[in-house]
Amino acid sequence: MSGVQIITVEAGEGDQRLDRWLRRRFPHVGQGRIEKMCRKGELRVDGARAKPATRLEEGQQVRVPPLPAEGEKPPVHKPRVSEADARMIQACVIHRDDHVIVLNKPAGLAVQGGSGQSRHVDGLSEALRFGNDENPRLVHRLDKDTSGVLVLARTREAATRLTAAFRHRNTRKIYWALVAGVPTPYLGEIKTGLVKAPGHGARGEGEKMNVVHLNDVESTPGAKRAHTYYATLYRVAGRASWVAMEPVTGRTHQLRAHMAGIGHPIIGDGKYGGSGQENLGDGWGAQLGGIISKKLHLHARSLSFEHPGTRKVVTYTAPLPEHMQQSWETFGWTEDLAADDPFAELM
Repeated sequence: MSGVQIITVEAGEGDQRLDRWLRRRFPHVGQGRIEKMCRKGELRVDGARAKPATRLEEGQQVRVPPLPAEGEKPPVHKPRVSEADARMIQACVIHRDDHVIVLNKPAGLAVQGGSGQSRHVDGLSEALRFGNDENPRLVHRLDKDTSGVLVLARTREAATRLTAAFRHRNTRKIYWALVAGVPTPYLGEIKTGLVKAPGHGARGEGEKMNVVHLNDVESTPGAKRAHTYYATLYRVAGRASWVAMEPVTGRTHQLRAHMAGIGHPIIGDGKYGGSGQENLGDGWGAQLGGIISKKLHLHARSLSFEHPGTRKVVTYTAPLPEHMQQSWETFGWTEDLAADDPFAELM
């Protein structure tokens, strides 16, 4: 392996592409490696980043990073993700192009590492390179037990655009949930403040968000305004409902706290829908019992945003996870029963 070299473009070598000039000097260096060096900013002309097609002029100085000697094999990259995990996360892909990867994240898989989390989307992203030199980047989050649409950026430019879109709320997210009882009115909105209540343990495990009346937000330290639209789509007598939700703001646990706050916790929510929830006065909280799964019934159904490549608004939709599919089948519901936009009347 050679060291860094600064090579001057000699007389007669001008007016040619950088990649062709380099390959004439180092015939054993392939085009793919040259393009990679350019993308990473390792190959520079007069100190500036350059593209393979950059045309050189006599007298310019080209910085060439360390290259393998002729006949020397480049180091082999060994993936850190097991084959089983790689197959699992790749099977979650519902869309892929040069700019983004869209997953249907499984319930129970964390997005990032944290307290006690060793297996998460960020750590498995190496298996989502699909030929790229770098791992795709996270641009938003979902709770560990929430399934559904999760977007990753494949380039720095895409990450910058998507991060800004989420920060400035230039995206539209629709969630589906199974909740206890029947919210009324069937179509409405929830506006409250949310404030984080302290958890327990060295790292604050068990933290949750408490609902604060809007009139008390300004006087409650740490409280932030939270706004959610909801639509009751179908119901099972007075016991449970299929609800669509659209968060206008993006607070931690917003949907879970809001639904519990109006007395209709999401089924399977042990944090916000415990037995203390007297939504029907019988103390069963956010569990329906019987064959209905005890897993959280909250799913990020669709996500709309301006595509960082085409600059057109796109929408990606994720099918329900297995435990929610089974609950839907039990109640005789199918995914196509829901309107594409259950909040059209509110907009």
